[in-house]
Amino acid sequence: MTTHRSSRAAAGLLPGLAVLMLTGALPAQGAETCYQDDSGRIVERRRPGYRPVPCPSAEPRADTSADTPTDTAGRTARRRLPDAADTEAPAAPADPALARRPNPVSPVPRPGLGDYVSRVPVPDRWRIVDTLGYRDRWWDPYNRNVLKADKPVHGEWFFNLGVISDTFVEQREVPTPVGSSSTAEPGDLDVFGSADQWSVSQNLITEFVYYKGDTVFLPPDWEFRLTPVVNVNYTKLDEILGVNVRPSRGDDRTDEHVGLQAAFVDKHLRNVSDRFDFDSLRIGIQPFSSDFRGFLFQDSQLGVRLFGTRDNNRFQYNLGWFRRLEKDTNSGLNDVGKDVRDDDVFVANVYWQDFLRPGVFAQATVLHNRNREDDEVYYDENGFIQRPATIGGERPRRYDVTYLGLNGDGHFGRLNVTGSFYFAFGENEPGTFVQQKVDVRSLFAAAELSMDFDWIRPRLSLLWASGDDDPFDDEENGFDAVFENPQFAGADTSYWIRQGVPLVGGGRVALAGRNAVLPSLRASKEEGQSNFTNPGLLLAGVGADLDVLPSLRVSFNWNYLRFDDTAVLEVARNQGPIFEEIGHDVSMSLIYRPLMTQNIVVRASYARLIPGDAWDALYPDEDADYLLLNLVLSY
Repeated sequence: MTTHRSSRAAAGLLPGLAVLMLTGALPAQGAETCYQDDSGRIVERRRPGYRPVPCPSAEPRADTSADTPTDTAGRTARRRLPDAADTEAPAAPADPALARRPNPVSPVPRPGLGDYVSRVPVPDRWRIVDTLGYRDRWWDPYNRNVLKADKPVHGEWFFNLGVISDTFVEQREVPTPVGSSSTAEPGDLDVFGSADQWSVSQNLITEFVYYKGDTVFLPPDWEFRLTPVVNVNYTKLDEILGVNVRPSRGDDRTDEHVGLQAAFVDKHLRNVSDRFDFDSLRIGIQPFSSDFRGFLFQDSQLGVRLFGTRDNNRFQYNLGWFRRLEKDTNSGLNDVGKDVRDDDVFVANVYWQDFLRPGVFAQATVLHNRNREDDEVYYDENGFIQRPATIGGERPRRYDVTYLGLNGDGHFGRLNVTGSFYFAFGENEPGTFVQQKVDVRSLFAAAELSMDFDWIRPRLSLLWASGDDDPFDDEENGFDAVFENPQFAGADTSYWIRQGVPLVGGGRVALAGRNAVLPSLRASKEEGQSNFTNPGLLLAGVGADLDVLPSLRVSFNWNYLRFDDTAVLEVARNQGPIFEEIGHDVSMSLIYRPLMTQNIVVRASYARLIPGDAWDALYPDEDADYLLLNLVLSY
């Protein structure tokens, strides 16, 4: 939301300003301009209504041909320009009033521009346009506006205000467990009840950025950013014990929360090259993504990050430490009113632009997740247990897991390519199903290929996350992320990625979390712990983006889903056999931008999961689809 248009606009005005100054078209302090006519006479161009200021001289330039030096052969010699030591001090003006006031025009010898060039004081470069009659309009983000950092509020300090309204209305069919102690339907003793759910969520995001510095080539010298988010949400189910652990709360819930998604200070430490490569330090709650598509860790968390560039921005690096904040249960926003979690993320990565060939980004990542939440039992705001998860032994645990990753993004000719690979290793104590320390060894790989044909971009998506084939041995092979937010295979247009589907414990543990692709068997992505005893996933999908109009995009996605190994599911559900095929996830979305900008964005999407054998075994006779409407208004 931050825009740095002021410096670009000022940079574009400087050449024109220089021309105006040299041609005499720019008045000195709004009064008159002295210039030299064809005969060499210094004359003045006056504007009515201003007190005249005398020019340095009104006499014609003296003929100096007689004084022109010649060499021994009689040829005219080139006159040497006077040095500073040769130049006499100017005589004091006879008028005492002029002595108390600086002369706006002073004679300065300059070769090639005549004997005199006017040195004219002007306003600061951001306010030059004000002299041409342009006015600020605070409600207009696309023209001069001090609220959008088009000129400084004082000195070299700028302010940028961003406001976003993000509204979701969602109708979905998700398998919903019947309450273990009570039910809304007398006589309904089945495992799953009505799948119909309604949800409305309204976010008001405000971003305040106060920064100092010329940002044409450089990051700000100082930056202070604050991003509070106000959320109001409403959810209605057809079953009780789904919105709250207390049956008396009924089958609907209204909640509100104010979260803080960014609150940091950023200091530009130094420039390290003539091309403005730099080092900067950022401290506070800040957004961070460990890779291009949000597979491993994409969140706004409390942390310290050193980052910068090298070799004319060809290399970029990050060194960071994040201590995770608790999330609000119903909005998913940061809750700074709660104690900080004992969960640390240490990350180092480097980006290599134009790797091997122009147009290709390569990235290497090392990330370590240190969790020490083995001495507590944590319940969310609806009364459901989150740590430890209600699966296996339901024992508090700790883990140290390191991720080694290689990622790429770019194009080879017309072929666009994105790829990710991660290897996770470490220790988990105790294991999910065993009362002993276990080793973590798991793999993840994903790739997306696409190509542009005029207004059509077809896509091919492939993803594999390893699963655990034996939940009772001393090794966990299921891959899980720290905090994923995948922008892949249709993202939240997909039913599988968008919806959190319950598995066991009356819905206390989800098969896959909301806005997540991995079947990690967590209590939740926001408040739970990583779980490396999970079935893993295979995904193969095709899709297409069609820019039907400059303001309208239509997207189609089809994803085939299957588990990598179902041994964990059979143990967790005490059910077997469970086959691997989850089903076919088909979806369509419309994105409409009536102004052909991001100020108004209307999105509608529909998705349906066509069940396979595994889905039928876990959720017999359960429909799975959803309709989403989303309106985004930005200032």
